[in-house]
Amino acid sequence: MAESSMPSEKTNPPLLSVRGLTAAFRSEGMSLDAVNGVDFDLTLGKTLCLLGESGSGKTVTMRSLIRLLPPTARIGGRIELDGVDVQSLDDEHLRAIRGTKVSMIFQEPMTALDPVFTVGHQIAEVVVWHEGVSWSAGRKRALEMLDLVQVPSARRRLDSYSHELSGGLRQRAMIALALACRPKLLLADEPTTALDATVQIQILLLLRELQRELGMATIFVTHDLGVACEIADRVAVMYAGRFVETGEIGEVIKTPQHPYTIGLLRSTVHAGSEKGRLTPIPGAPPDLLNMPPGCAFAPRCSRAVGACSDHVPELAQVKPGREARCILVSETTPS
Repeated sequence: MAESSMPSEKTNPPLLSVRGLTAAFRSEGMSLDAVNGVDFDLTLGKTLCLLGESGSGKTVTMRSLIRLLPPTARIGGRIELDGVDVQSLDDEHLRAIRGTKVSMIFQEPMTALDPVFTVGHQIAEVVVWHEGVSWSAGRKRALEMLDLVQVPSARRRLDSYSHELSGGLRQRAMIALALACRPKLLLADEPTTALDATVQIQILLLLRELQRELGMATIFVTHDLGVACEIADRVAVMYAGRFVETGEIGEVIKTPQHPYTIGLLRSTVHAGSEKGRLTPIPGAPPDLLNMPPGCAFAPRCSRAVGACSDHVPELAQVKPGREARCILVSETTPS
């Protein structure tokens, strides 16, 4: 049985349905469990934001969805994308859906883009490979995509190399590459982390506009609550490979239920914050090779009681569409 869940969207069938997702890395007789039973549904036009500190399992969760992990990784559970069981696909069919049904914006475009090919060549190559069109048609699509993501002087940038572009332009080129074949699902792995605040806002607004225009579903990974508020419909707060709180972004921000979510809010500067020092979460995330018994957050939690170390709590329903993984929430939630 999966250890975490997220209610399905009621209005439309899900584009992506994930049940009991696990990801573990095996090496030299050791096993590191990076994702520990994650469930969620996502429909077209909606954005789910995975929120949490570095090492909480956000990126591994997202890469698991398209099996983009090293050979030492073992992915478990069910991943159904647009009616296709991703876990059952062979390498050829998996390559076929990457870029068409699902595409990914990586965290650092300087390393994701190939330095020996022009930006236009890389975008055109994706179109030629997936759609079987000519190189001239692929180059035409590349120009259209650079225009779509608002790259100035797009025709000239077609023949630019990644090192010739600024950070903001590289990120726009990465987005153009990801959207070249009009995927239904976009995975965005902290795409604004390396950018300055002004460019970050521009990229977030662009992604939101493109999502509305193309009707995509989006999973957005971040550790920044401000970014989550700007981009998400729903949020899943992750800690030690598990969802510890899920819900509509506005409700989670206004009435957080899990002590970890409360800690993230208290340690973040946001509009309306009172002057004074921030309150950081004490300690550090757990060593995934040496997990504490019971609730993984208990050693850092000011509300922890003895029973927190007895077992890993289940996600308790606070109300329809809201869940939290905490025994204190479980004790006060009507059955």
